[in-house]
Amino acid sequence: MPVVTEERRDVIIPPPVLPGDGGGEGGGSGDFRAFPVSKYQIAIWILLTTIVMLFAGLTSAYIVLRGVPAWQNIELPSLLWPNTAILLLSSFTIEFSRRAVRKNHLQTMKGWLAISGVLGLAFIAGQIAAWRQLVNAGVYLPSTLQSSFFYLLTGLHGLHLMGGIVGLSYVLYRALGSGLTAFNHESLKLCATYWHVMDALWIYLFLLLLLS
Repeated sequence: MPVVTEERRDVIIPPPVLPGDGGGEGGGSGDFRAFPVSKYQIAIWILLTTIVMLFAGLTSAYIVLRGVPAWQNIELPSLLWPNTAILLLSSFTIEFSRRAVRKNHLQTMKGWLAISGVLGLAFIAGQIAAWRQLVNAGVYLPSTLQSSFFYLLTGLHGLHLMGGIVGLSYVLYRALGSGLTAFNHESLKLCATYWHVMDALWIYLFLLLLLS
């Protein structure tokens, strides 16, 4: 009678990779391959959500108060139009820098970053000049309800954009030190995200002020 033998094969099952095991690149740095969003991306979106909620509350109050009898419209400074064009242009230049770094064209990326920073500063300078236009016309912060909101909304937006300029300066500093490459440019990505949201927020505020 033939003897039937079973061939035994040991199947080796690799242990699961736990968070913080340091598998892959950057071992030991808490690189979560199962969770593709970094903690910095989460932080920037929490910050942006807070900023958007702040302006949502202020603009809601603006819309409600437009119906009160004491509301008086003001003539918006003409400089708001070129200022808006400058800020829109800066969003394009910062996107050009992102495309350049993805192709590892580092010198081109640095140039577009510098241009984006200059355009951001030009926008801030233009907003200050727009305030001066109102002051020269005799329109101050407490003059009317709309003038109060105008100074408040544009001032807060300019302050948050200055934060973006600081972040852009940091990214440019890292780029000058060869700290950015096609495979390592998260700081540029986060700064661009913040910048685009500030750009979209300004378009919203500009239209709100214009259509009133």
